[in-house]
Amino acid sequence: NSPQTNGICERFHKTILQEFYQVAFGKNLYTDLESLQRDLDEWVMYYNEQRTHQGKMCSGRTPLVTLEDGKQIWEEKFVG
Repeated sequence: NSPQTNGICERFHKTILQEFYQVAFGKNLYTDLESLQRDLDEWVMYYNEQRTHQGKMCSGRTPLVTLEDGKQIWEEKFVG
């Protein structure tokens, strides 16, 4: 654990609270966990694949694009 890691986790907790839970519970009355899980899974996919991020590493890209770019850079640097 590091202060940076804790900060990233805290920011994600704030984001998921504000962008998912408060919105979802404001619009839906969930009667089962499966429905909530389905909506959460959809939101996580949106968060990782469509929603751009302003953090230091993403710089306006999605986390998925950031991961793919990093993997390509790593392969070019270490695999050749």
